[in-house]
Amino acid sequence: MRIGGVRIEIDTTDELIAAESGLTLIASLLQKTRLQQRLELTGKRSQIPDFDIFKSYAGLLAMGKTEFTKIEQFRDDVFFRLVLGLKTVPSEEILRQRLDQTPESWIGKIIEEGNRLIRVMQGPITPSIDDLVPLDIDVSPFDNSQTKKEGVSRTYAGFDGYAPNFAYLGKNEGWCVNVEFREGKRHTLCDQGAFVRQSIRNAKELSPKILVRMDSGNDSLDVLRICRDEEKTDFILKRNLRKDRPESYLERIRKSPTASMTKPREGKTVWRDNIEADVGLEKPLRMVYEVIERTIDKKGEMFLVPDIEVNAFWTSLEHDADTVIRLYREHGTSEQFHSEIKSDIGLERFPSGKFNTNRLVLVIACLVYNMLRWAGQSSLRYRVAGGKPRQRIRLKTIIQDIVYMAAKLVKHARKWVLKIRSDLPHLEVFRGLAAHFAT
Repeated sequence: MRIGGVRIEIDTTDELIAAESGLTLIASLLQKTRLQQRLELTGKRSQIPDFDIFKSYAGLLAMGKTEFTKIEQFRDDVFFRLVLGLKTVPSEEILRQRLDQTPESWIGKIIEEGNRLIRVMQGPITPSIDDLVPLDIDVSPFDNSQTKKEGVSRTYAGFDGYAPNFAYLGKNEGWCVNVEFREGKRHTLCDQGAFVRQSIRNAKELSPKILVRMDSGNDSLDVLRICRDEEKTDFILKRNLRKDRPESYLERIRKSPTASMTKPREGKTVWRDNIEADVGLEKPLRMVYEVIERTIDKKGEMFLVPDIEVNAFWTSLEHDADTVIRLYREHGTSEQFHSEIKSDIGLERFPSGKFNTNRLVLVIACLVYNMLRWAGQSSLRYRVAGGKPRQRIRLKTIIQDIVYMAAKLVKHARKWVLKIRSDLPHLEVFRGLAAHFAT
């Protein structure tokens, strides 16, 4: 075959070529958990141990592959079996069947070990202000429309799918410290108190001082009581205004002697203030709110009737209104964490028709998400030529640059050696991560 004036021949080789040498990092992190002991079941099982089933699927997810059928690509892959420590790579049918048969107790154990791994590896956890580390709790709909999977129903986003709940810790990192798989039609506030309570406790094992941030879908007396009175943690919870009239807030804030006012542009006025409100708890609660009045839009067109927007937030913080609102707006970063699970790992559409199996898949994916995040955050310490300073590296970048780093697998002096091209731009990052994980 001639390409650009150069003749290129295609030949085969019996040498072992690893197209995904970065799996060694994932395998190294898996060894630091106690999942092998905790996931093994008593009694006689298949020739393939439970932990091998778990590692096989975790390996697929680390490469951005979610379908069970993808395991067939690695049935005869020596490197995949060797690096993950598998006796046998399961077939698609066995992988699906064994995941279907796993007990519900696996869910809690995987979440616990994922959080323990962050603690043992001393993962970086960045605060948002002072020493308060944000804990962002949010529901994200997953589109599984035009399927007959168990639990798929209409979500608030307007499509059929699931609506799992997530809890992410850290301003830059977004460690997934808790997750709950939910049917699409399930309302956010349904049993939300239990999830919030457990998420706070999981987060406090990693950081003693946290700042819980939630959107207006979580606005309830139960959630406020859990945050302030039971768990005694700081929080910012956007208020659900329900049937409140925006005009009433505008009238109140105009009369307030403590309100601040700014005019970002012609025809737009922003007021900010705070009040103490009795919501039914033992003590009054502070509410920070802003009122935005627009009489002219961005294009210069005048409104016949002024447009009034109100944003209100329940909070335990004593910071000024500008700071509270800025801290809440950082909560939007959690949408990027959702996106990385959906797009980078590729889990928008779940692989099984069974609800419990998909729930397990999501929990394993969140563990892999944390491992890839750890690789990304750890790689920030290693300089890459032409690279720009970053606070966070997307999982897609780690999968492409590190996990899919090609290497030659050689057995020498009774040990296996990965040989990687010396001119690859991310070689030093890979070496640094391997050495760091090994210690």
